[in-house]
Amino acid sequence: MNDLFASVKAAVDTVENNPVLNISIFGAFVAVTLFIVIRASRNNKTAADYYAAGRSFTGPQNGFAISGDYLSAASFLGICGAIAVNGYDGFLYSIGFLVAWLVALLLVAELMRNTGKFTMADVLSFRLKERPVRMAAAITTLAVCFFYLLAQMAGAGGLVSLLLGITEQVGQSIVVAVVGVLMIVYVLVGGMKGTTWVQIVKAFLLIGGALVMTIWVLAINGFSLNTLLESAVESAGTADILGPGLQYGHNPWDFLSLAIALVLGTAGLPHVLMRFYTVPTAKEARRSVVWAIWLIGLFYLLTLVLGYGAGALVGAETIKAAPGGVNSAAPLLALELGGPLLLGFISAVAFATILAVVAGLTITAAASFAHDIYANVVKKGDVPPDGEVKVARRTVIVIGILAIIGGIGVQGQNVAFLVALAFAVAASANLPTILYSLFWRRFTTRGAVWSMYGGLAAAIILIVLSPVFWGTETSVFKNVGVAIWPLNNPGIVSIPLGFLLGWLGSIVGPSKEDKRKAAEMEVRSLTGFGAEKAVSH
Repeated sequence: MNDLFASVKAAVDTVENNPVLNISIFGAFVAVTLFIVIRASRNNKTAADYYAAGRSFTGPQNGFAISGDYLSAASFLGICGAIAVNGYDGFLYSIGFLVAWLVALLLVAELMRNTGKFTMADVLSFRLKERPVRMAAAITTLAVCFFYLLAQMAGAGGLVSLLLGITEQVGQSIVVAVVGVLMIVYVLVGGMKGTTWVQIVKAFLLIGGALVMTIWVLAINGFSLNTLLESAVESAGTADILGPGLQYGHNPWDFLSLAIALVLGTAGLPHVLMRFYTVPTAKEARRSVVWAIWLIGLFYLLTLVLGYGAGALVGAETIKAAPGGVNSAAPLLALELGGPLLLGFISAVAFATILAVVAGLTITAAASFAHDIYANVVKKGDVPPDGEVKVARRTVIVIGILAIIGGIGVQGQNVAFLVALAFAVAASANLPTILYSLFWRRFTTRGAVWSMYGGLAAAIILIVLSPVFWGTETSVFKNVGVAIWPLNNPGIVSIPLGFLLGWLGSIVGPSKEDKRKAAEMEVRSLTGFGAEKAVSH
């Protein structure tokens, strides 16, 4: 055990010996991305410019931006750490996140682009009563974005703390606060256009950096995956990391719940859905998803090598004992491979990853509040041209402060695990209503409201009653109380409940919906007829 902590201390000391190098690399990344944001924001005049980047991006560009948005701290830091520590069970996150894109491509992407304007609520309110549906959709959007933001903030705190050798909780909390302030600046200045360009650049850097590290790890092992796995087994002291069950073997229901949430969650994530509105046509929306699938698929294959490489070269116990816990696997692997210079570069790329993703989440949450609640529910559409954007900017500041407070509270949690909770909330509260609206003519406003509020409440209540909050060493309240709900992820109950409530609410009582609107939405979603005219208004 003493050797373990000595090795962690040596890693941190190595980083501390180069504070100027590390801060310089960080500063360069922040300066470059801020320059991109400022350049891109010069034409942010209308709501369409601020929310949807003026619909000026091509399919391939948006595909890179989607992958930049989707390949978050959970993908790079959390999954690498999960594989390094739990082997096969950790790689299940990669599989779930990737398969989820097929659901988004086949069932949601093109249809949403044909039907909507800026937000998910635009689609849902097309054929249903506007005010109750917009309010419910905005609340679920804010909840999903908040859970996702927590994951990114936790990753940022652990990453920068490792880089600067900060082990005290107060220091890590300050790091989280700095990330939150930077995020607020990015979104206030750049809007969706600036955020999108940062995500495109970040996707290039992240996939490129991961590719270099993967080739390096394979070269050390004679370009033999078998040799790498043998080294990982030797380091772990058990062959269990190559088979299922190390993390979820004691409770297969928890694994099933996680799998359902991962596969169905993407198609309900508001910040992913909002990306489909930044392209000019539905065809480009479909192309962008195909590009995203290839890029994301490549990256998740790389995480397999990086995760097992970290397990083999750094060691699971060293990773868990480092600042940031399991989230430090990829940076520590970079330190082992290329020393402080590679560590600084990879950490800066991961930091840019976090900044880009939190900026995308924040602008989505702000758009939902300003466009759906303020402009369409409170003001009933009677807002001046710049009024909506002003409210969105103020909302960004509030969301940023809440994200900082929440991020401080979840330090030390695996970010991939935290993102899985956001996926569960999205699949429970948003996906049933989206699919029913697009594919079921008898769906009613009552069904939509029941589904969204019911799915959201079920997911959050089960999370609060679960081991995520109570009773274990990794809980938010460590070793306090006893969890009432035994599963870490609520998806196995809350997602079917969301679908059930949507169906039940639609068949109970008479339907007062306009049948012609349902038919018009079906035609528009499938053909795109009339969509461009609606978007331009």
